[in-house]
Amino acid sequence: MSTTLIAIPSEQPGGLLAPVGQHFGHCELFTLVEVKNGEVSGVTTLPNMPHEHGGCMAPVNYLAQNGVNALIAGGMGMRPLMGFSQVGIDVFLGEVGQPVSRAVEAFLSGGLRRFSPEFTCGGQDCGS
Repeated sequence: MSTTLIAIPSEQPGGLLAPVGQHFGHCELFTLVEVKNGEVSGVTTLPNMPHEHGGCMAPVNYLAQNGVNALIAGGMGMRPLMGFSQVGIDVFLGEVGQPVSRAVEAFLSGGLRRFSPEFTCGGQDCGS
């Protein structure tokens, strides 16, 4: 049985109807969506860690420690993108402001692009 735990930076209160947050490091929380055999099997939330300038690596490790193996984000810098790669979390580019449910549907249908260096930002004005 194939299981994926997807983290999506979200606005309060989180969940499938919450909008995708603009920048993973500054979101209030992550909506965690468990997918088994291509279908959503569970949805929870995980509060983000306090974020300080240049501190994006702590949330990378935090998500990895919580079993996340995929992330859908609208924006991030180069350092965290490299960090996600190092801890084995696949990162995909999501549309900021769309409901988490749509981002997950796009992920499941193969409609999201892998987040690559050309999508990174300096931590401000990120987004798709």
